[in-house]
Amino acid sequence: MRDGPLRVALKFVARSVWSLELGARRALTAQRWQLTGDCGGCASCCERPSITVGKALWYLPWSRATFMAWQRHVNGFELIEAERETRTFVFRCSHFDWETRRCDSYASRPFMCRDYPRALLDGAWPELFEGCGYALRDREGAGMAEALDRADLSPQKREELKRRLRLK
Repeated sequence: MRDGPLRVALKFVARSVWSLELGARRALTAQRWQLTGDCGGCASCCERPSITVGKALWYLPWSRATFMAWQRHVNGFELIEAERETRTFVFRCSHFDWETRRCDSYASRPFMCRDYPRALLDGAWPELFEGCGYALRDREGAGMAEALDRADLSPQKREELKRRLRLK
């Protein structure tokens, strides 16, 4: 399902507003996580796009209905799962071609798709997809890395801990 001119324009306006708000928020808050690496084109993030929402959107029926209508009619996302514990909606994207592993409307993709995985950096412990070309480094981890260097550990154990704690 390719985007038509009206949908492209609507996504452009929404993307612009969201981008300005997000840019201002990120400029005012310190980011704990630093993103390194590059997209390897695995398309794992396209297979099951998911959005974690606030309590108001999750629990207010009119808010939730508006959100779902936007996702379905503008972004082309069809709901496949709602995870109550994390207030996360999991979708299937109608723009994703499973054979080519490409988006048929890449130029007009939603901001959440453009911003992946930067959108995860606000989380306490962001998780990337297995095999993702990006990696995360903890900006606050220098002290912990130094402590591990002083600890009585084998070099292999030290390196494993640093990797798992995202200190490298």
